[in-house]
Amino acid sequence: MKVLLLSGSPRKEGNSYIALKEIGDELQRNGVDYKIIELGNKPVRGCIACYKCIELGRCVFEDDIYNKVFEAAKECDALVVASPVYFGGPNGSLCALLDRLFMSAGKHLQYKPAASVAICRRGGASATFDSEQVLPYDKYASYRFTILEQCSWTYTR
Repeated sequence: MKVLLLSGSPRKEGNSYIALKEIGDELQRNGVDYKIIELGNKPVRGCIACYKCIELGRCVFEDDIYNKVFEAAKECDALVVASPVYFGGPNGSLCALLDRLFMSAGKHLQYKPAASVAICRRGGASATFDSEQVLPYDKYASYRFTILEQCSWTYTR
C-alpha cells in the first residue's frame, strides 16, 4: 500500500510538511509506504472548465507540479492533503491544483481513502476543511472518497 501525502504549503519543509512527515513516519512504522509531494511556491494555473481533460485523460495545462501529483495519484492507494490556513482558508494554489486534479484524475482517486489536515495558529481550521477540496469533491458521486479523519495540528518550533 502507498499513500500520497500532499503538502499545500508554499514553504519548503514548513509546518504542513512536518505534519505530513509525522503521518508518514507512523504509516511506515505500520508497513505502509508513502510519498510526500510539496506544492512549493511556483504559480499554479487554475481550472478554466474547458473539459479537455475528459477528452485527453489529463489536464491540458502542462506544469511540473500537476504532472508530479497526477502520476502519484494514479499510483497511490490513499490520499492525505495538508494545508496551512491563510486568511481563514486553505492555500489558493492548492485549491487551484486540486480543482484540476480531481476533474482530470478523479477516476484514479475514486473510492480511495482520503484525509485532510489544516495547519493553523488560531481559527480557520473548519473553513479550511470545508474548502480543502478533498471534502467537497466527495459530494460528487464519481469521486467517492472515504474520509478517514480531519485534524488540525499545532506545532511550535
